[in-house]
Amino acid sequence: MPKSKKLTVKAETKLECAVKAWVNGLADDYDDGAAGAFRNLFQGGCASGMVGDLIYYKDTIPFFKRHKNEIVGIAKEQANDYGVSFGQMLEGLNGWDKDDPLCDDTQNQNLLAWFGFEETARRLADRAGIES
Repeated sequence: MPKSKKLTVKAETKLECAVKAWVNGLADDYDDGAAGAFRNLFQGGCASGMVGDLIYYKDTIPFFKRHKNEIVGIAKEQANDYGVSFGQMLEGLNGWDKDDPLCDDTQNQNLLAWFGFEETARRLADRAGIES
């Protein structure tokens, strides 16, 4: 990690910009900066409430809609990497409502918002050389 506590890798997408801003907003709260924020996120995930802007449906649903194309792209990429169908990938998310495969309801949109945030954080951490 460079001398700066902040995450310095270039954010290439709007979703990466959002995650990077969150990480850098917490970096000074940790002795090891951004690495500490990532570590806590990877231990408890968004479901822990540590991402203050992604606790309530009133926040997670707009986040999902704003970043939907990128989040769905990440899920499709992971499904391909794991050798499963897109549907199987989504059904693997804890709490996934199989009766809402098109994500019309808030539960699945919320889960995908969290999934997208966490996976984007992992990608940024990897590019920064921070172990996840």
